[in-house]
Amino acid sequence: MTEVNKDKGQFHNAVTEAWSKNWLVPVVLLMLREWSSYGYELMEKMAAFGLTTMNAGTFYRTLRQMEKDGMVSSSWNTSEAGPARRMYSITAAGEAYLKFWADSLDQYQKMMDNFFQLYTGRPTPGKNEDER
Repeated sequence: MTEVNKDKGQFHNAVTEAWSKNWLVPVVLLMLREWSSYGYELMEKMAAFGLTTMNAGTFYRTLRQMEKDGMVSSSWNTSEAGPARRMYSITAAGEAYLKFWADSLDQYQKMMDNFFQLYTGRPTPGKNEDER
């Protein structure tokens, strides 16, 4: 445990970076489900999910890969003043991936609830004594 405490800052940064990379695709898809957007705006809104340390290069590479994988589509928006911007939208494949992710998280949430109920010794809500 001493090793982890000694390098707590480095360990925390590595965990945060890994967490951010794992959550990037589903969070982007969730945002695009609500509104089409351009990359910079999406990156700004990632802060609401705690993904503030995202590297811009990683973010844009991920968007390109999501487009190659068919989860998002993009087109150039030239209607606003200023430079043209690439606008991203979720596709049917992106919707399917997002649903799969949400279903997986639902199962994971149930496992986590069970873990903490056992860990804390609290009874499982909704079960009577005979079911425990």
